[in-house]
Amino acid sequence: MIKSFNHKGLQAFFERGTKAGIRPDHAPKLGRLLAKLDASAGAPDMNVPGWGLHPLSEDLKGHWAVSVNGNWRMTFTFEGTDAVLVDYMDYH
Repeated sequence: MIKSFNHKGLQAFFERGTKAGIRPDHAPKLGRLLAKLDASAGAPDMNVPGWGLHPLSEDLKGHWAVSVNGNWRMTFTFEGTDAVLVDYMDYH
């Protein structure tokens, strides 16, 4: 279950469906990613073909990322079986 967000626009999209804080063309994919993340009990559950699940390093060591589109990623980590610090970013 998703317990916390770092990105307010992504949180608003997840909770209310508003696209104001995200790229509207990313909404369909973000909806699928968030639904799967909310149902996941750990990062391996997000290992869906084509999503490019990978661990992060340095400042984000312990976090994971999946591809949204192009340079855009959704990142997260887990505390127990809960997803926390869910973020949405252009990594370049």
